[in-house]
Amino acid sequence: MKTAFKILGPIVLLSLITPILFYFGLKYWGDWHDEWSGFNASSYIGDGYCNIAVLPIQGEVHSYGAVYDEFGNETTSVNMSDALSFLNKAEQEPGILGVMALIDSPGGSAAAAQLITSELQKSIMPNAAYIIDSGTSAAYLIASGADTIIATPFADVGSIGVTMSYLDYSKQNALEGINYVSLSSGKFKDYANPDKPLTADERALLERDLAIWHDELVSQVAKNRNLPVEDVAKLADGSSMPAKLALEAKLIDAVGDKEVARKWFAEQLQMATDEVVFCQ
Repeated sequence: MKTAFKILGPIVLLSLITPILFYFGLKYWGDWHDEWSGFNASSYIGDGYCNIAVLPIQGEVHSYGAVYDEFGNETTSVNMSDALSFLNKAEQEPGILGVMALIDSPGGSAAAAQLITSELQKSIMPNAAYIIDSGTSAAYLIASGADTIIATPFADVGSIGVTMSYLDYSKQNALEGINYVSLSSGKFKDYANPDKPLTADERALLERDLAIWHDELVSQVAKNRNLPVEDVAKLADGSSMPAKLALEAKLIDAVGDKEVARKWFAEQLQMATDEVVFCQ
């Protein structure tokens, strides 16, 4: 018996230690591999439970970098590159079944918004735009690219138009004894400079460009919303409207809270409403 115990003792101990050593070895190897391969669990959108990626469109829409206020503080903004990266990641991530653009933005760069809109339209997954407080101008362009648009009852929607307005400091400069000296290689090279008055020719040039961009914006919104261009053109005076009027104008598809969006995703994905979980 003593001999058997002497033999079995180390075997039992070894059988207990081996799984423990294997577990810690696998864990440390995994951590090391993740670190050096560039993988990071935080790069995932989902947590293994949620299934609808939420793309934040909050603050001014711009092409790259951060946006700062007059005091040098970074403001809430939408970086086009980050948004495109997010949409691409959502498309590739297992477990993500849809995308919701959570919009609270007054607009910004139309070019940046158009690229986000285009990427949203390419998605093979159901996607919705949910407007909280504001979905206007370039932000509305992004919303128009979604499969459906839902807005809260107090949301401000639309403001379809383009602006290049700026402050003219020329009279203030003159009072302070500051003279603007123009040294340009072309007639219009320094046009729209706030330190000089705008000439009639310069105004005509800017208004020409504004008309072209305005028509393009109207055309894209009409196409995205499947509306006649003439109908959108009538609305495109730069004004915005409450969600109720936006629904009547067919700029959005529903007015309600996030549960309306949840129900829409459930219908698209043919699943129970309580199975739709937003990644927030």
